[in-house]
This record gives sequence, C-alpha cells and structure tokens, in this order.
Amino acid sequence: MSRTDTSDWPCTIARSADLLGDGWNLLIIRQACLGARRFDEFRTALGIGRNVLTTHLNRLVDEDVLVRVPYQEHPRRHEYRLTDKGRDAFGVLAAMAAWGERWLSGPEGTPLVLHHTACDHDMTAEVVCGHCHGQLELREVRAMRGPGHPAAMPGSAG
Repeated sequence: MSRTDTSDWPCTIARSADLLGDGWNLLIIRQACLGARRFDEFRTALGIGRNVLTTHLNRLVDEDVLVRVPYQEHPRRHEYRLTDKGRDAFGVLAAMAAWGERWLSGPEGTPLVLHHTACDHDMTAEVVCGHCHGQLELREVRAMRGPGHPAAMPGSAG
C-alpha cells in the first residue's frame, strides 16, 4: 500500500507526519540525536539496508533536517549532522519516548532513559502551553483556524 503525500496539505500536523511519520526517518533522527553521524553508524545501529538508508538520508538532507558534511576526500565520504530543524525534532522524539514509556514499556521498564544534564536528573518530556506552562489536556484545547488556513477547504465550515 502506498502512502498518501500530505506534504502540501493545509495542516502542519499532516505536513509534519509526511516527514516525521515515516518510521525510518524518526529512527535516523533519533540516532543522530544520540550522536551518530556516519553512514555505517546509522546502518549498524538500525540494521537497515544500504539502499533504504541512502534514500532516507537523502530525503532528510533535502528537507534540511540533516546536512551532509565531507570528512574525507579520497575516497570522498560524508557525515550527517543535524540542522536547527533537525535538532528541533528532538522534542517530538522526547514526547514519543514519554508516551511509549507510559503505554508500551514492559515490566522490565524503559530501554532508554533521557537524562537532563542541566539539572542532573532523569527526565520525562511533558507538552505544556507556551503561554501559561500548564500541562496540555485534550479536553482543554480546541483547534481554531490560523492565518494560513485556506478560505475554501473541503469539509470546512464557512
């Protein structure tokens, strides 16, 4: 089954899902956040085929999540470094880790602990309001049209 391209939908969640909703892309970004930079580091950590990894790395470079930087001239080899856009995806990964710890961890506990070096404590991400810093609860949030909402969108009122 082929995936629907949602990269140009008038919804930032759909656009984000188009890029970050791909499992390999998320895992590659995770590995980059954990310090992987070189092709073989990604391949070994993920057990991913060379052709699949190449395709995904190219997409992440094209989308400005990673930047390809040469580290050797003969033969020419590159490493992949997170851009600001790529580093910003860490919040998504941390939120997914928190959700997974709550709902998917077995009795043995979480396989990966995130440690916040600034306060020297293990941490769990929380999604909070950028204004009042209160923890977000679905029942307390409603979606409203933003400035980029198209005037005539199928299924939208008015």
